[in-house]
Amino acid sequence: MQTKKIALFAVLIAMLLVQEQALSFIPNVQFSTLLILLFASSFKFKETLLMIAVYVIIDSLYMGGFNLVYMIPMFLGWSMIPVGYHLFFKGKENTYGLAFFGLGLGFVYGFLFMPFAVMMTGVSPVAYLMADLPFQIIMALSNFLTILWLYPPLKKVYQSNLPLIG
Repeated sequence: MQTKKIALFAVLIAMLLVQEQALSFIPNVQFSTLLILLFASSFKFKETLLMIAVYVIIDSLYMGGFNLVYMIPMFLGWSMIPVGYHLFFKGKENTYGLAFFGLGLGFVYGFLFMPFAVMMTGVSPVAYLMADLPFQIIMALSNFLTILWLYPPLKKVYQSNLPLIG
């Protein structure tokens, strides 16, 4: 991998981490889905998965330890973005389709944590779902609106500056 690309990946991963921490005072509102979608649309599938893996590891270390119970569903959840993009949206810039994809991802991301949380805490799946559903709704709506409003202009700026970087 080229040095310029490695440096770019480091900056983009840092952006993911910083925006997550800057918005941490609002539960489940962040630009992670939007940014990872933007990265998936601009880089190869494997490169995007590598960025997600590094992001998950650093995020997990920063947030309180190297805990696989949280890292596995987080990696699976964020990995669904490049998988979905490359399977269904590559070459088609359908903003509404991407926004609805982000909406669905908000719920799927929450459901991925359920088996691990139930295993760790011993609460019933129904109790977990009832407690987490409002947060899944917030994440889903946040994803939908940020993708709908911000993806097209960010994609335009990002793509116009990407050739300058490498």
